[in-house]
Amino acid sequence: MTTTVEQQPVRKTRRRGIYVLPSVFTILGLLCGFYALIGAIQGDYANAAWAIVAAAVFDMLDGRVARMLDAETAFGAELDSLCDMLSFGVAPAVLVYLWALTSYGKLGWLAAFLIVACSALRLARFNVQLASQDKRYFQGLPTPALALMIASSVLFHDVLALQPVGSLWLVASMVLAWLLVSNVRFVSGKDIDLKKQRRFAVITMLLAVIVMLTAYPELMLFTVFFLYCVHGPVLSVWQGQKAARARLLKRKQRAQQNPQGAEDE
Repeated sequence: MTTTVEQQPVRKTRRRGIYVLPSVFTILGLLCGFYALIGAIQGDYANAAWAIVAAAVFDMLDGRVARMLDAETAFGAELDSLCDMLSFGVAPAVLVYLWALTSYGKLGWLAAFLIVACSALRLARFNVQLASQDKRYFQGLPTPALALMIASSVLFHDVLALQPVGSLWLVASMVLAWLLVSNVRFVSGKDIDLKKQRRFAVITMLLAVIVMLTAYPELMLFTVFFLYCVHGPVLSVWQGQKAARARLLKRKQRAQQNPQGAEDE
């Protein structure tokens, strides 16, 4: 008596690959972040700051390239976050500590640690809320903006031969760390359509910015990122006042439509 054995269908598992070009830009950003860390430890603060700037450029490119090639993946997002943690969390924290906070001892390195911890919290929250976020705004200060604020400040002091004020940077480090995990909204710029036609005046303004950036890179970088860090709180206060005025106007309109009810209140 022969028995037939049913053969189970063999499932072919599809091996998933990764998109090379965005990942290359991400790894190059990680390399720059690691070099910034080494430069800060060796006391080469200016080159460490420029390395953070380069890491930010590669971070911008990997996202843009991934969107242009429709190559956004979960792997790429996780790799980007891990690299950002070093380049825009650990590296700027070590840089600002060795550059301006060593004289404060434990208080100084705790202020630098706040930057590291809040950067990790900021990146984790961003990944969790990515699908539900308003593309026009960031919730909290982006980690690259914090890193660039510190890096541009180092370059600003270096070009003007200034010494950092430790007490100022002790407070600034805490404020910047708080902005990372706050609900303050910052303009993201992701809704800007680069393919859309613009007026001639826009091209002229961009040309002027490029000329100024080429002539005075350290001063322009510091000015741009200082204004970016400040605009978030200012925008939040303005929007809060606008919302309060709108609520007050609605109450007045309801009171005019129903004066008897308003008197009863």
